[in-house]
Amino acid sequence: MPHTTSESISPGALTEAFNNNTLIQYLNSRMTAEDLDRFFPKNVLEAFDLNVLLAQAAEFNAYLANHGSDPDDPEFSTDIYKEFLDNDKASTERTTVSSGLFSGGATSLSEFYFSPTLGDVSASYIPVYDKVTTDSTAQVQFAVGYANYGGSGSIGNTTKTTAGNRETAALYRQFRNVILGQGTEKFAFTGKTYGTVDGGDPDGSDDFVFIAFNRAQMREKVDPGNWELVLSGSGVAQSGIRLIDDSSATTNTTINSANRVFNVVSGSITSGTAVVNATAASETTSGAAGLFYPDLGVILLNTEYLTKSGSMVFSTGTNTFGDNAKVAFNSISHSVAGAGEKTAGYFAARREEEISSTSYFARAHNQEFNFSSNPTYETTDSNNQRGAFTQPTFQGDPKAYITQVGLYDDSRELLAIAKLSQPVLKSFSREAVVKVKLDF
Repeated sequence: MPHTTSESISPGALTEAFNNNTLIQYLNSRMTAEDLDRFFPKNVLEAFDLNVLLAQAAEFNAYLANHGSDPDDPEFSTDIYKEFLDNDKASTERTTVSSGLFSGGATSLSEFYFSPTLGDVSASYIPVYDKVTTDSTAQVQFAVGYANYGGSGSIGNTTKTTAGNRETAALYRQFRNVILGQGTEKFAFTGKTYGTVDGGDPDGSDDFVFIAFNRAQMREKVDPGNWELVLSGSGVAQSGIRLIDDSSATTNTTINSANRVFNVVSGSITSGTAVVNATAASETTSGAAGLFYPDLGVILLNTEYLTKSGSMVFSTGTNTFGDNAKVAFNSISHSVAGAGEKTAGYFAARREEEISSTSYFARAHNQEFNFSSNPTYETTDSNNQRGAFTQPTFQGDPKAYITQVGLYDDSRELLAIAKLSQPVLKSFSREAVVKVKLDF
C-alpha cells in the first residue's frame, strides 16, 4: 500500500498524452505536486523527450511499488524518515544553572558516614557518604584526606627501596601535578610570607587537608560563593569555625593551570549574602584558611590555620600512622570519637552547570505520515491480497496517531526518542509540529 495519494502511470497513457500535448494535465491527474516535482522536474518536462519521460515513469512506478520508498535506497522511506532542514533547527544560548550539589539535589549535609572497615587501608583519605554504608542507596559525596610534602603522618612501605613516609607524599604530589604550574613545588596560602629553598625558589606549605567532591555529584563545577563548611573544635561545634570562599569580594579572578582559584576564608553565607570575617590578605601569621578550585571541585585547607583555630590537631611523626584523615572527618562531622557517623555537622554546597539547548521541529505536513507501518493497520481483502485497510473508513481518508518522534543520524542509527504526552491525530486534513528539545 503506497504511502502517497499518487497513482501509477501507464506507459501507453503517457505516450498518448505526449502525442496530444496533454502531458501536464495527465501527470497532474495522477501525481501529487511533491511527487511531480521530484520525478518530473522542470528540466525533464521542458526537454519533451518521450524516452526520458517513460524512464521517469518507470522509476516513479517502482517508487510506488516499494510503498513510497526510494528505489535506489530500499531501506530509506521518505514516509518514515524526514530530513531536518535549517529552518527546522534552533539553537539557544548557553544558560547557567545552579542546583544542590549533594545526592538528590540536596543543598546541604548534616549527616556524614564512612566505612568503619577502612582502617589503615586508606590511611590518608576517607570517602564520605550521605548514608550509613550498609545502605545500598548510600553514595559518596566527597573525599577528605591529608597530604604531606615529606610523607609525614603515614606509614612507609618497607617493601620499597626507600622505606617510610610515602602515602601522604604521593597525595601531595598528585594535587601538585594537577593544580600547580610546572616548576612549582609547594602550595602557598595567601597572606603568609614563605621563605626560599636552595636555588632561590619560593617555599610553601608542607601539608594540607583536602576535600575533593565526587565528580558525579558536582557534575561540571562547584558554584563559587555558594558553599559553607562548619568545622568543630575537637567535636564541639560551638568552638568551631565557618568557612566560605572569597569569590564575592574578588573582582579579578585568579586563573592558573587548574582554571579559577579563590581563597578560603572565615565567613558565612547563611544570611543570603556572603559575610567575610577576615580577608585572606589579613591572615599574615598562618596564611588564609585555604584555596578553592571550583572547576576541579577541590578545597585545600591550611593545616596551620586549622591548628591555630583549634579545629584540628594533626599527628605528623616520621613513619607514623597519624590517622589525620580521620581527624579531618571528625571536625567536619562534629564527631568526638569518630565512630563513623554524626548528625551535628553542616556542609552546604551548590553545583553550577552551563546547559546548551537545541530545538528540533519535526513537521508533518498534511500529505505526510498519514499511514502506519503497524501490521494491524492493513489486512487482506476478499481476494487474499494485502493492502486493504483494517478500518474500512480509512479508504480515501487514512488516519494515523503520532505517539513518538525518533531522531536519527545520517546512517539512520536511532539516537534519541521523544515521546508525546498523548497521541496526536494525523490525516490529510491535519498537520502537526512536534518540538523536540535537547539539553546537553
